[in-house]
Amino acid sequence: MTNSEMMDKVADLQKALRIDCEKCCGLCCVALYCMKTDGFPENKAAGVPCRHLRSDFRCDIHDRLAEQKMKGCLGYDCFGAGQKVTQKMGEDGNWKTNPQKAKELFQTFTVVFQLHQMAWYLLEALALSSDHKLQTAIESLIVENEQMTAATPEEILSLDLGAYREKVNLVLKQISHQVAVMPANKKMTKNFLGKNLSGKNFDGSDFSMALMIAANLEGASLRGSNFLGADLRDANIKNTDLSKSLFLTQMQINAASGNTETKLPKNLVRPLHW
Repeated sequence: MTNSEMMDKVADLQKALRIDCEKCCGLCCVALYCMKTDGFPENKAAGVPCRHLRSDFRCDIHDRLAEQKMKGCLGYDCFGAGQKVTQKMGEDGNWKTNPQKAKELFQTFTVVFQLHQMAWYLLEALALSSDHKLQTAIESLIVENEQMTAATPEEILSLDLGAYREKVNLVLKQISHQVAVMPANKKMTKNFLGKNLSGKNFDGSDFSMALMIAANLEGASLRGSNFLGADLRDANIKNTDLSKSLFLTQMQINAASGNTETKLPKNLVRPLHW
């Protein structure tokens, strides 16, 4: 594949990873298991529609989610899996008009969500890599990802997702090592639960998979910091420059507490509830 073709592929995939609720049949409000303690309207079993889901698949309290402290709903982002899977149904309708296909649809949604999340990380990894061999490996994984998500629901549900994830994790680990500033033998704590990190310099730090719930990062310097898989629920990122931070997702940003002075990477958007 030429560089031009790969760039077109990347652009298409970036667009596909943008959430578009207008093209979805409310899958996240039905397919997922939810708990009230996690900031959802109620305890809900997977496959059961949320009581606030309207007949047109919109939420009847969407404009009051922040007011009612529905943090689970506010934080959620499907990486575009909702509209992708809804479109796959095509003439078969949706989970409501074709209930015999509902279970398959919900299971496909959860798999495509995981594939789209991995694709999000791969796209950033491709931009960060300067190693030709590693770039080629990442490009192959991106193409494979696109082929898998383009398959039929039956084919998607038969995928060996674990094997693919192992390959993705391997290249992400390599990229993380390449961009790390800290010496390899220096271990950084992964528990920042409720810690006050305000105004400190964490440039180049590895926060991957770190527990950062309710941590105070206000005004901290985070240039080149790696947030892959970090739990940022209720983290204070007000007045913080995250524009050069690495491996952030929209879901992490949605779940954190920011303001108009928070600077984000260009591939992310400022949540309306801030």
